[in-house]
Amino acid sequence: MAQRNVSRGAKKGGKEGKTSVFIDEAGVQLLPAVERTYAPVGQTPVLVEEATHDHLSVISAVTAAGKLLTRVKEGAFCGEDVVAFLSQLERLLGGKLLIYWDRATIHRGEPVKAWLSAGHAPAVHIEGLPPYAPELNPDEGVWNELKHHDLANASCLDLRRLRGQLRRGIQRLQHRPDLIRGFFAQAGYR
Repeated sequence: MAQRNVSRGAKKGGKEGKTSVFIDEAGVQLLPAVERTYAPVGQTPVLVEEATHDHLSVISAVTAAGKLLTRVKEGAFCGEDVVAFLSQLERLLGGKLLIYWDRATIHRGEPVKAWLSAGHAPAVHIEGLPPYAPELNPDEGVWNELKHHDLANASCLDLRRLRGQLRRGIQRLQHRPDLIRGFFAQAGYR
């Protein structure tokens, strides 16, 4: 895969001392994602689960230095939740930020525009990733890792237990900056 910079914004951001941050959201349901079992060949195991729409929404941000920051809530995210996360990033990462994310409606909504125009625009610059190109977002690696390792075959009875399982997976990744940096390399970034 060819190495690439994130866009003209990355070059400009690097010269201005901005920290590049990739953001993405995902939903995690109570229904287990079955990956692999130790059942004998030909004896498919049966997981009995109740179908439910209960889920946790998670928003995360990764940096090329290997940092992972998250926010979790029950139900779906709205524009105000995105603003709260941006404020959290601004506070925890400090300095100027160059945010890369997809063009989801909650990213382009009035709450985000109002937050930027309320004085945050000089410190936070936002670039949209091309549509239908999740392979350009290193943060997708976080979801892939969590869903295929930490949440694989996890059968949680309620959202509290699911939140605990998710928290343990996130903490594992936060202690593995080398893995986070690997997501950048996998997306083709230097």
